[in-house]
Amino acid sequence: MQAPLIYLDNNATTRLAEEALAAMLPYLGEQYGNAGSAHGLGRMAEAAVVHGRGQMAQLLGCQEAEVVFTSGGTEGLNQAIRGVFEARPLKRHLVITAVEHSAVLAVAQWLRQQGVEVTLLGVDRHGALDLAELAAALRPDTGLVSIMAANNETGVRFPLEAAGQLAKAAGALFHVDGTQAVAKGPLDLAGLPVDLFNLSAHKFHGPKGMGALFVKRGLRLKPFLLGGGQERGRRGGTENVPGIVGMGRAAELACSHLDDLPAMAALRDRLETGLLERVPQAQVNGAGSERVPNTSLVSFQGIEGEALFLKLSDRGVCVSTGSACATGQREPSHVLRAMGVPPELARGTVRFSLSRYTTGAEIDRVLELVPDLVAELRASGAMGRR
Repeated sequence: MQAPLIYLDNNATTRLAEEALAAMLPYLGEQYGNAGSAHGLGRMAEAAVVHGRGQMAQLLGCQEAEVVFTSGGTEGLNQAIRGVFEARPLKRHLVITAVEHSAVLAVAQWLRQQGVEVTLLGVDRHGALDLAELAAALRPDTGLVSIMAANNETGVRFPLEAAGQLAKAAGALFHVDGTQAVAKGPLDLAGLPVDLFNLSAHKFHGPKGMGALFVKRGLRLKPFLLGGGQERGRRGGTENVPGIVGMGRAAELACSHLDDLPAMAALRDRLETGLLERVPQAQVNGAGSERVPNTSLVSFQGIEGEALFLKLSDRGVCVSTGSACATGQREPSHVLRAMGVPPELARGTVRFSLSRYTTGAEIDRVLELVPDLVAELRASGAMGRR
């Protein structure tokens, strides 16, 4: 009999909430109208878009008019970062951190080719941002400071209010990649010095291919996608009504489950404590910093993380060796390198990321499996073997 699946890779993607799927189904069937059409079906679709926008604004703590629908986090951060430098041609300096998601690093590299100077900020051994280094990096020609709200590998949170205040004092705009932070704590974008904030629905039990970009009221960006003037001219293209409905319902559910986050953190801590007690020469990366409640990045000395990943996968446990966007790369992640984790330890790293559907029984099963598998790999000399 096959063991039940244990899914601990929620930073890569989450299970679509049944309630979100149910909300989407009518708009994949009989309510198929275009939100831009003036007839009855079109007006029903438009009303669904308006409702979804309101649900997203409630989750983010912002005004409905500040929510722009996108295809996901990558499109949102491209529109935010590239849009700032297109709109402010005299500003030719970008500040990011060395541990940003690969999508942000790719945009930064593209901007370098356009003549924008990019400053990479380091982190300490706990993955925390040095605000003094940020302050020292800011210049009169800094157009944008872009940092993540929470790291996708370690779960370490960055100090958004303090970083945003520094950016504002220097005359720069402030963008936050919020992909891994949404639904993992309360958000109040109206009360933060944030100009732009991107997110992706499939990270909080919404549908894939759907996201949003918060654009602070009064900030003007050139549209990333030109088209029919949708989203108040900020993003062309026919609205993905089913996706908007599903994301909106997922956002509503996320708001209702914020009180459950301490229990999720307790499960995460239970996993980490059990692993550290049962597996010698293991460490939790980022444990010395404030983290989101669901993420644990654990390194095991003397093995290759991919080998442990494969053995767990064979037993029905889904984890990752870091960012899903970098799966298959054998070099230690850029995040662990920036934190100064030794390569021989970094190569033995596995990420466990929980969701509100994770159970204590699942954590206990992982604690039964991992110590024996690590011991087996160490005994077989699996370092560097596939």
